[in-house]
Amino acid sequence: MNVTFVTGSVSRMAGGLFTSVRRTAQTLTDDGNQVRVVGLQDRFTRNDIDSWDNVRPVAMVRRGPAAFGYAPRISRVVNNSSPDIVHTHGLWLYVSHAASTWSRRTGGPHVVSPRGMLDPWALANSRWKKRLAGWLYEHDHLARAACIHALCASEARSIRQFGLKNPICIIPNGVDMPEKPCREPPPWAGQTDPDEKVLLYLGRIHPKKGLTELLDGWASIMKRGTGEHPLRHWRLAIAGWSQGGYEGELKRLARERKIEESVLFLGPQFGDGKAACFANCDGFILPSHSEGLPMVVLEAWSYGLPVIMTQECNLPEGESCGAAICVEPVSDSVARGVRQLVSMTDEARWQMGRNGRRLAVERFSWQHVVNQLGNVYSWLLGDAARPDTVLLH
Repeated sequence: MNVTFVTGSVSRMAGGLFTSVRRTAQTLTDDGNQVRVVGLQDRFTRNDIDSWDNVRPVAMVRRGPAAFGYAPRISRVVNNSSPDIVHTHGLWLYVSHAASTWSRRTGGPHVVSPRGMLDPWALANSRWKKRLAGWLYEHDHLARAACIHALCASEARSIRQFGLKNPICIIPNGVDMPEKPCREPPPWAGQTDPDEKVLLYLGRIHPKKGLTELLDGWASIMKRGTGEHPLRHWRLAIAGWSQGGYEGELKRLARERKIEESVLFLGPQFGDGKAACFANCDGFILPSHSEGLPMVVLEAWSYGLPVIMTQECNLPEGESCGAAICVEPVSDSVARGVRQLVSMTDEARWQMGRNGRRLAVERFSWQHVVNQLGNVYSWLLGDAARPDTVLLH
């Protein structure tokens, strides 16, 4: 099977999409398919291109505003790859136009993975840009899709609420299990005492991620505590790249709440640094307002970490399997979740992390995910019956 992926970025600039799209493409290739990835150049493309290993992406130069990712030659590159099927990952960029143009010209099927970008919170963010992109190319791209890929049932509902009637396949992200112990010291080495524990946030530094609510919740616990308060032996580590200078606002908030000594801002962490964060922390938190299905939670589980997350992370099996504490993306609820985690015994936190690792192994391996996606491709090409993952209504 010849598959072409189109996506906005082939580097770490894509956040969780970088891992999920890359590992999907690599696993499809390992299974004997021919996969070509076409994306846009950015400042990290050169650093990250080698991590694609057996898949060599084509990174196009964009023109004009970065928000639209206009690359006039991308349609020609997609057409010249002679795919059986085209799969778009992400929305609202000009790469969508290349996929729908190919489909219109050839009659071939294209699949769209919105990756949470049709959820209500995401649609309300940068609304003017999305209205313009929708009018120019995105509505046509979505309407023509032979199938829309949702990461979870909640995202499938958002797709229907947006008004789309296309078939929807529900297939989650996958995750790799750490292959060997991490020997790298964590980025907070030397900044914490030996008896202190670390609660980690790792991801994009953006209002969507609920970090203001996290700091407010953290501050409320410290304010009410006296003597042996719950956070006395804990530090909050915030790792990630700042979008639009938002990290500066969070640092100001930490100073205003008088919690700056208990909060560590670590900057972006990739590769060994990212692995060291997961391998050396004592819990993970994602208090997000909106997600598709966050790779970072799956990664935390793969390291056997107990997790605090919001229902908007769309991983209800985490709570039902005893692998996560679910909260709402408001400061009081986040504070409740943090207080619950840090008040647990070490044994209870360890067991919660083991439950998460078991869940990651059993339900979110890349081979399992890609097998399901391959079945959808075969169905769209007329080579197989409709798989159980596909909903027609």
